[in-house]
Amino acid sequence: QVQLVESGGGLVQTGGSLTLSCTASGPTFIDYAVGWFRQSPGKEREGVSCIRMQDGDTYYTDSVKGRFTLSRDIAKNTMYFQMNSLKPEDTAVYYCAAAARVGCNTLMNLYPNTYWGQGTQVTVSS
Repeated sequence: QVQLVESGGGLVQTGGSLTLSCTASGPTFIDYAVGWFRQSPGKEREGVSCIRMQDGDTYYTDSVKGRFTLSRDIAKNTMYFQMNSLKPEDTAVYYCAAAARVGCNTLMNLYPNTYWGQGTQVTVSS
């Protein structure tokens, strides 16, 4: 059983930065695609970014390209999400997600066999 533990959310002003991390317990993540979704009140859960642990291949949704960077530390089973130039519209609960033996395109489209973290709140004040 995979467990995902997130950390790093909080309150920041427009233009500020936050770093989220997601650490997995359980099997090694080398065969996984891992990523971040976000959900704000009244909106559907949105796939934001993904990285394939084996080769570091990444995906970013258009609204965060150039501002957010996803990286991984295979030895620590940990993924880091550096969020810069934050905007009020980035405010949401951010969820870490992981799925085995799939690519980022599959994970970002709400693959059924996805493991989820508990979520961490990111609030960007204007």
